[in-house]
Amino acid sequence: MRINLKTFAVAAAVVSGLLGLPAQAQLGGDSEGHGGHPRHHAPASSYGPRPVFLVDQMDEGPLKRKLQSCLNQTPRPSNFSIGHRGAALQFPEHTKESYIAAARMGAGIIECDVTFTKDRQLVCRHSQCDLHTTTNILAIPGLAAKCSVPFQPADPINGVPVQVECCTSDLTLAEFKQLKGKMDAGNPLATSVTDYMDATPKFRTDLYASEGTLMTHAESIQLIKSLGAKFTPELKGASVVMPFEGDYRQQDYAQQMINEYKAAGINPRDVWPQSFDLNDILYWINNEPRFGRQAVYLDDLNSVSEYPSYEQLAALANQGVRYLAPPLWALLAVDGNNRIVPSRYAQDAKSLGFKLITWTLERSGPLASGGGWYYQSVTPAINNDGDMLTALDVLARQVGVKGVFSDWPATVTFYANCMGR
Repeated sequence: MRINLKTFAVAAAVVSGLLGLPAQAQLGGDSEGHGGHPRHHAPASSYGPRPVFLVDQMDEGPLKRKLQSCLNQTPRPSNFSIGHRGAALQFPEHTKESYIAAARMGAGIIECDVTFTKDRQLVCRHSQCDLHTTTNILAIPGLAAKCSVPFQPADPINGVPVQVECCTSDLTLAEFKQLKGKMDAGNPLATSVTDYMDATPKFRTDLYASEGTLMTHAESIQLIKSLGAKFTPELKGASVVMPFEGDYRQQDYAQQMINEYKAAGINPRDVWPQSFDLNDILYWINNEPRFGRQAVYLDDLNSVSEYPSYEQLAALANQGVRYLAPPLWALLAVDGNNRIVPSRYAQDAKSLGFKLITWTLERSGPLASGGGWYYQSVTPAINNDGDMLTALDVLARQVGVKGVFSDWPATVTFYANCMGR
């Protein structure tokens, strides 16, 4: 399929930065001044060429024509667009550079996954024990020696993969800050540290990975605030035994995260705290109700067979849970005409009044072979990259999600701007 070079050039040109006006967003607080309009957003907002590429790949039809009509629009930030770990498709996740890139792509809300160091300081990492794949820790011998499981090379002859595990709780904050972020990857068959670290998937890139500035949670709050975006911190499950060192309880951890927003003077209406642990959600609802009102319960189901029943969803609602965030495939199904439609899960959740958020767009690589895990419920309807926008449209207009996490926020921002979200 031939790309329209004129519109491609227009989209690429906005990389230089345009002053965008705030867009109507779906996630927003309940009172004046805290609605869907991101305030004082980073002045440079751009889509880059990717949305144009995706639109060109779409099957012909009304949705494609509508999106084509928006290719020359001015990028504007939208709370419908949530930066998943920043802009992790091409920037090292949970780094200053990744968060700034997400804001410049119009993400109105940006995620810091929260975990803790050995000295109980909160930092932004997707997992407490992922430093060996997301940072350069293995290239710093003095810090690598502190890993819970120091690097042991693979034994290809006997079929033994690399053994390694490096956790934030292995390091003090001062030690953590010596690290640099890298693209999340590790080669399990590597026989050297260099080969292990040099494993970025083909659909990603190391082009923007030369400087990956790691951040504390408190630093992320100040940065995201300065970018004019809002906050969706995820309290990550601890990989160490809790209470940590005998006296740092899960409740202390959950409270510490909220306390850092209070200390920074952030309005609770601008914060959507998340967790896969229902106990965390209920803790915030009962102990920090201003933050608990927007607490997001992340559903970690792995297959359609794990869909919750209507009664199970009703029980969540009865406990005060208002926001629910399953993976995107859980909200989608395919009908008898091979069209993407809302799933039973989506219908049940909507009927119970849940506000739905979903994850994660732009995390699957090329979709020609069906999209993998994130599209497992609609695989028969997925055969090109443009189908991503078809799925997004169903999520937005038929399911009615309030926001979509994306590893490349520009894709969701472009759609949201075009559709007035």
